[in-house]
Amino acid sequence: MGSVSVARQLMELKPLRAVYGNIDGQDVRIEFPDVRIFQVEKVKVLMTHIGGYPGRYDPRARLLIEQEKPKLFVCGHSHILKVIYDKKYGLLHINPGAAGKYGIHKSITAVRLVIDNGNMRDLEVLDIPRK
Repeated sequence: MGSVSVARQLMELKPLRAVYGNIDGQDVRIEFPDVRIFQVEKVKVLMTHIGGYPGRYDPRARLLIEQEKPKLFVCGHSHILKVIYDKKYGLLHINPGAAGKYGIHKSITAVRLVIDNGNMRDLEVLDIPRK
């Protein structure tokens, strides 16, 4: 996440749903949960920071996936952009990578997609090399 001030700036542009990460401070942890489950256009979304990947999910994330049965699972932590369809759980797994200026990641990355009446489509990846 970074900071509450960045989150508030984003909220001025568009609605924001976020979770805190392992290095976020208490101010961010007060403002945002560690797990968020919500519906968007008939698509159930599960979001958490540490999630792993299909076939290698974090145990807590796997339990949430099995209980909640999301169609979209968004997580982070590795700072490595990955988009994978998980056949076992019938969900789209997205790790958007890292959009911040600081850290070890070599690119600034983000993912955008359209969710419309239960369908996910038009996925776009932003990948800008860091200088």
